[in-house]
This record gives sequence, structure tokens and C-alpha cells, in this order.
Amino acid sequence: MKQSAILINTARGAIVDPEALYQALASGEIAGAAIDVTDPEPIPTDSPLLTLDNLIMTPHIGSASRPTREKMANMAIANLIAGLKGERLPNCVNPEVY
Repeated sequence: MKQSAILINTARGAIVDPEALYQALASGEIAGAAIDVTDPEPIPTDSPLLTLDNLIMTPHIGSASRPTREKMANMAIANLIAGLKGERLPNCVNPEVY
């Protein structure tokens, strides 16, 4: 990554090595980072990442908007109703079961 790069991770915490991220941010190898997930989670209170000014970290709340939570609830309800009817789940995350 170039020095002006900003790393954004909203996927899984284990994708990013926290020690490598700290080194890259502290040394200026990259300009900044924004992460919504950590590994481990929650991040330890003594993590050196918490001392950095060029890191934005949220407590795994990327999906915490009202529209997102409503859509999540509706998808769960649709799956529940389909499952009770013995139908294929419309929001199945592992379709290989069919």
C-alpha cells in the first residue's frame, strides 16, 4: 500500500494482523485505518492500536442503523415463515444444504 492509503476493514477482524497494522500506522507506512472489527473482539484495553491518532475504530456497529436492522429483521422473519411452511429459505447463507 502507498503511504497515502487508508485501510478500511468491515469484514472480519482476523483479516488484519493487529501488530502489523500498528506498525504500519505508527511508522507512517500507511496514512490511516478505519476498522469496525478486531481480532480478538473486543479489543484488549491495553492494545497499542488504541493509542493511535490515525485509526478510527468502532465497536462492531457497522450494521447498527435503523434501516439495516429492519432489513435484517425482515429477512429473519421471511426465513422463519418459509421454514415453518417447509419451503426453501429466501435468505439462506448456505444454499448447499438444498
